[in-house]
Amino acid sequence: MSALTFELLHQDSRTAARRGRLRLTHGAVETPAFMAVGTQGTVKALTPAQLEELGAEIILANTYHLFLRPGHERVRQAGGLHRFMGWSRPILTDSGGYQVFSLAERRKVTEKGVTFQSHIDGSRHLLTPELAVEIQEALGSDIAMAFDECPPADAPKAAVAEAVERTSRWAKRCLDARRRGDQALFGIVQGGVHDDLRRAHAEELAALPFDGYALGGLSVGEPIPEMRRITALAAPLLPADKPRYLMGVGTPTDLVESVARGIDMFDCVMPTRHARNGYLFTSQGKLVIKHACYADDLGPLDPRCDCYVCRTFSRAYLRHLFIAKEILAMTLNTLHNLHFYLSLMRDIRRAVEAGTFVSFQAEFHARLAESGGDPLGDDESGD
Repeated sequence: MSALTFELLHQDSRTAARRGRLRLTHGAVETPAFMAVGTQGTVKALTPAQLEELGAEIILANTYHLFLRPGHERVRQAGGLHRFMGWSRPILTDSGGYQVFSLAERRKVTEKGVTFQSHIDGSRHLLTPELAVEIQEALGSDIAMAFDECPPADAPKAAVAEAVERTSRWAKRCLDARRRGDQALFGIVQGGVHDDLRRAHAEELAALPFDGYALGGLSVGEPIPEMRRITALAAPLLPADKPRYLMGVGTPTDLVESVARGIDMFDCVMPTRHARNGYLFTSQGKLVIKHACYADDLGPLDPRCDCYVCRTFSRAYLRHLFIAKEILAMTLNTLHNLHFYLSLMRDIRRAVEAGTFVSFQAEFHARLAESGGDPLGDDESGD
């Protein structure tokens, strides 16, 4: 069978929202889909069994981190990342491009690739498009990402244009380097917030034989309206019969609004990172569990949520665990936040199927306005 098939099941008549189904080597993924981030071969604080119980169909792992530790050859010898981490469902691996470019002073870009200094031990490495593909094939992910250059949000247009051109050349090298027939490969569209660069790059990559396409270089510091505008511009330029992935996004509002603009796949550290820092998503808005007002609150975390945490524990207990720095606090908070995200995606899919996405979108924003804004936005930092 093909490494990837994508079936478009429903198209909203009033927006660009799509309902589809991805079939990958390790199973099917219903779209629009949110991918929990498992940077080092683990979604922090949860077991694979817990992820399955939540209904997670696909997770994301980080090529850069797994290359440095434990090493892709060690993972290959262990039977691939699925067997190594005990996860039987699909995995998407990023190419490492964003991580090495975020190192700033620790890396040097040439046409060959990027020489960078490890954040772990200071050792120096050269990551090329060919090596990025080799690493991901050793990991055995269902979807690999092409190696790209991701310029910062404040980069001059000339630098962004240069990154776009280099990303195109590297994309072709990634296609030439691929060897596995059971692994899909996605191209990444760059171009910052410049309409002409985004349009040209989307059209150029769409002509290449990738299995899917991602919008990169967004949610890297640009204003949110700019992210929305570029998403609306670029998504329709990508092949309608292939999945569209918006990388590193985002808040619940980002997910709803990006689906409305034609995006099928998302990933973000926000639900898991915020969980570990005590910031929780609820239907009533943002909840910071360490606040003293919850010390004697015996009510559920979110009265409208049916997750295990909300059915079982009080806000007072969750606050106690967090203040006491108990490991269980991270597990329970993460279970709840991921349930919130995955439930949101299920609700979105149902709305697109039923032809009610526009009313769903309006009700979603009405709830946000009533609660005072996005349940958790980018202003709440984590580490």
